[in-house]
Amino acid sequence: MFTTLFTHPACLEHDTGLGHPECSDRLRAVLAALETEEFHMLERQEAPRATVEQLLRAHPQSHIDRVLSLIPEVEHAGVDADTVVSPGSGEAALRAAGAVCAAVDAVATGQSRNAFCAVRPPGHHAEREKAMGFCLFNNAAVGAFHARAVHGLQRVAVMDFDVHHGNGTQDILQFDPDMLYCSTHQSPLYPGTGDAGEKGEYGNCVNAPLPAMAGSPEFRHAMTHVILPAIDHFKPDLLIISAGFDAHSRDPLAGLHLIDDDFVWATRKLGELARTHCGARIVSVLEGGYNLRALASASAAHVRELMYC
Repeated sequence: MFTTLFTHPACLEHDTGLGHPECSDRLRAVLAALETEEFHMLERQEAPRATVEQLLRAHPQSHIDRVLSLIPEVEHAGVDADTVVSPGSGEAALRAAGAVCAAVDAVATGQSRNAFCAVRPPGHHAEREKAMGFCLFNNAAVGAFHARAVHGLQRVAVMDFDVHHGNGTQDILQFDPDMLYCSTHQSPLYPGTGDAGEKGEYGNCVNAPLPAMAGSPEFRHAMTHVILPAIDHFKPDLLIISAGFDAHSRDPLAGLHLIDDDFVWATRKLGELARTHCGARIVSVLEGGYNLRALASASAAHVRELMYC
């Protein structure tokens, strides 16, 4: 069994316009970093489109219809002040969510040990009934419910180390006692959620906010004393990682000071828990990261460690 990379050229056709931080060059940078010789063993699969049935487990039909109706025939349209769509955005969003479902299929059936989904648009800000923060559909949540519905993986943990709190994933998962959402993130920062007191309906949301300028010691302390024990206690059947790399010290949209080795360390620790509880089943999906060099190096470091998990 190998680590499998799921991606699709359609994800490059989601055009957010000149100067937008969530641009196609992000994905190009990640894919280029994964083309070097050390990744020659990485199995590569084309992401399918998510089906309506898959999307409906995380979003109502009204949300799906609204998102797809906003896709313009030419140029650009605004979903909100931050979120822009173009003629290629609908296909990209369907492939991004579909990638996570396909990755779940691969690890659940033993075809892959774990998987990384190099896709865009990202998903963790998309709430059950609201697209926002560069996100249209919640890729991680769609994958989590797919794991349960299709493969009987009842208990799914989502660990989000993006610098922004995944308000959308929390919104969707918080009322399900067999879903766990954990997040480290900078606070205060967009979208203004993720206080440590936000614990979900069943105590199944675990937030570890970090102050601006926090770095490796603070991040690793939060992981060691808050996040990892929560996942260990939950004993998931599958672990999904919302892998945002905008907590990197070089990222322009936030103020944390992580380095590549922090993402390696976190991936290793999550891998240890996955081996203990869920047969090493991990699906990682790209979220944020807006300095191209930092995004490329950190995502490569993350995938490199996944290959050894």
